[in-house]
Amino acid sequence: MTVKFAVVLSPAAATDLLEIHDYISENDAPSKADHVIDKIEEAVRGLEHFPARGSLTKELLALGIRSYRETYFKPYRIVYEVSAKQVDVYLIADGRRNLQTLLLNRLLS
Repeated sequence: MTVKFAVVLSPAAATDLLEIHDYISENDAPSKADHVIDKIEEAVRGLEHFPARGSLTKELLALGIRSYRETYFKPYRIVYEVSAKQVDVYLIADGRRNLQTLLLNRLLS
């Protein structure tokens, strides 16, 4: 029997999803935006059963911070932290961006 973790989006991660949807809708098509958001949400839901499957976040690992993990719906990175029976999602962002500053500002402030 697998343990089910509660997955909680931070307000900032929820805003990330809205901004991703808006950007794709404006620069491609609303149907494409819906598809991408559906796939990101599917990846997030997968954390309910397998939160440890994600890798440690390399930008933070380089600073000795080992508490955050990430999973992907490429090119989007989903950065989260696992505690007792909960997964807190803090960031959903395009992985082609330089995320070190964004991660530090979002996670360590």
